[in-house]
Amino acid sequence: MQLPKLDHRLQTAVPFVREGATVADVGTDHAYLPVFLTGTGQARFAVASDINEGPIERAAQHVAEYGLSDKVKTVRADGLAGLEEYRPTDIIVFGMGGELIVRILRDAPWVKDPAIRLILQPMTHAECLRRYLAEEGFATVGEVLSREGGKIYQTVVAAYNGTPQSIDALTAELGRFATAKNEEEPLRAPLIAHRIEVLEAAAAGKEKAGRDTGAERAFIARLRECL
Repeated sequence: MQLPKLDHRLQTAVPFVREGATVADVGTDHAYLPVFLTGTGQARFAVASDINEGPIERAAQHVAEYGLSDKVKTVRADGLAGLEEYRPTDIIVFGMGGELIVRILRDAPWVKDPAIRLILQPMTHAECLRRYLAEEGFATVGEVLSREGGKIYQTVVAAYNGTPQSIDALTAELGRFATAKNEEEPLRAPLIAHRIEVLEAAAAGKEKAGRDTGAERAFIARLRECL
């Protein structure tokens, strides 16, 4: 049976998953990534988790359809709770807001292990996630952009090195894309333009309410300089 075709957003995880990995896919939904990664042999084993029963039932059915029930375990779990018993080497958390991903990582201190790779894709508030990773001693080892359904997604890959860092607002917002060239990453300029649009709207709302937006306007100016 042909393996499921991954959309561009999900495909960004694949190059970062190490050969022979034990993968934990948090918020798995249909278990597309665990099925693909174990079906191709890139991952040795995968645990697919979700907090809700419905997605886990769908994931288990999908795994069984591809004859991979011996290689993919479906588990109902809140974030990474209980998944340490599977000893994952590569953890994927896609499809959630940056603040929720931070909560999931904070609640699982065992991920502070240099042998574990985090492959994360915040749907919102990437700046919160990057700031948390830096302050908690995780080093960013890779970043890539993808576009799906007209929205641009940032995938951030990190591993623990035990050295906390402070990062500025621009680095928290854009990571390596703050200084990358548009020629190397064609989605960089659209990402920055979208962030400017969102922040402009928020600043306009604050100004209408008579609130000071000096800091916001200064940051928007810095983003414009990146274009």
